[in-house]
Amino acid sequence: MKIPIKPPSQLELMKTLSGSSPDQIIQIITMGIGPELNGHYLHWDELRHREPPQGLTHEEWWFAIKQARSVIRKHLNLKDQQGNEFGLVLTGGLQRKLHKIDRDAAGTIQMDAPITTKETRDRYLIRSLFEEAITSSQLEGASTTTSEAKKMLRSGRKPRNRSEQMILNNYQAMQFVRENRSEPLSKSFLLELHDKVTYNTMDRPDASGGWRKASEDIIVADARDGTVLHRPPHADLIPNRMKTLIEFANSDQSDSFIHPVIRAVILHFMLSFEHPFADGNGRTARALFYWYMIRNEYWLIEFVSISKVIKIAPAKYAKAFLHTETDENDLTYFMHHQFDVIIKSINDLHEYLAIKAKEVQVTEQLLRGPVQRVLNHRQVNLITHALKHPNYLYEIQSHQTSHAVAYQTARTDLLNLEELGLLQKFKRGKAFVFQSPTDISERITHLNQELMK
Repeated sequence: MKIPIKPPSQLELMKTLSGSSPDQIIQIITMGIGPELNGHYLHWDELRHREPPQGLTHEEWWFAIKQARSVIRKHLNLKDQQGNEFGLVLTGGLQRKLHKIDRDAAGTIQMDAPITTKETRDRYLIRSLFEEAITSSQLEGASTTTSEAKKMLRSGRKPRNRSEQMILNNYQAMQFVRENRSEPLSKSFLLELHDKVTYNTMDRPDASGGWRKASEDIIVADARDGTVLHRPPHADLIPNRMKTLIEFANSDQSDSFIHPVIRAVILHFMLSFEHPFADGNGRTARALFYWYMIRNEYWLIEFVSISKVIKIAPAKYAKAFLHTETDENDLTYFMHHQFDVIIKSINDLHEYLAIKAKEVQVTEQLLRGPVQRVLNHRQVNLITHALKHPNYLYEIQSHQTSHAVAYQTARTDLLNLEELGLLQKFKRGKAFVFQSPTDISERITHLNQELMK
């Protein structure tokens, strides 16, 4: 990956403008140039390829933009290893995205019924946990296919390789942050989260749930060409730096209010920046983001996968980190990227729910009649899937996991469908499995006719 061109420093800009008169400098500052360009928060590496306003050089244009940003920059009690502060510029464009996230991720108005209905919301929650666990692992190199990974999680079988172990770990870590949403961040919490993320996947087993050691010279590099993208702070600094980050996560909102979504994204960035662990930093950082969002009652975030969106364009994710680091620790670049990711993940969820609603309508049309009265919502969902996947194999444990019900409930569901002739049962090893027949549509029609007699 190509490292972004570092912007000229304020000193370099002042040298460039040294030949200008004070009146010319004042004129540049008062031209009305804002911190964004048409809603886009551009880095110097992008701006230098744009046409500057008439009469200005690129350097003069950048000087005006930086002046506009400095006026509204919020300074944070977080610093890099050289002691330079991180900051954030809360622009109009950023606030518009933040408003949309507030409205869609924390509100309940016009929300899709499947995730507000007690009977079905668990199924969609399990789906999102699967998606995030799988794609967050794939971002870090897990090579298992999505379909195979879902089969593993649903069936409860043991992982067969490191990639599958990573995915199972992520799934359990996501459950951990949900179950511990009311806990404040602490060293023990963070180390336990990392232990869950990296269990049985580390070259050094005792590295799970522990800070990286001084002997571990960690760098973040592009896997394709070896370009060094980031050098984290030295391991000796980690305990104190993580103490500062923990204090930031738990700081009293009344003393220094930072919007919860902004704080969640900062935690995501800073844990990745610090790289306090020998491995698993990215997965832990994304899990920490979920923990803080859920803790602050952004309930919809449980049903979306940010890693799935990031995985579509991982280079943009990396560039958002690099833009922040190369321009005076300006977190606004990373904030814009992550807000876009959150909004896209919410939109994807709505699109998915719309598709599932249509599928349910088709199934209900087919099931209209006496058979509709003998099936529960879990069985209707399974039949919806079976209609699209002839010869698909269903197991009791996978049905149990998908719907978050007791084993006996799942067993009864499948046995009942077999008794009705809608699934075929046979033994595989010591356990029963159930298969969707190729003529399931005809079987439903025949069952309706039988029940009407």
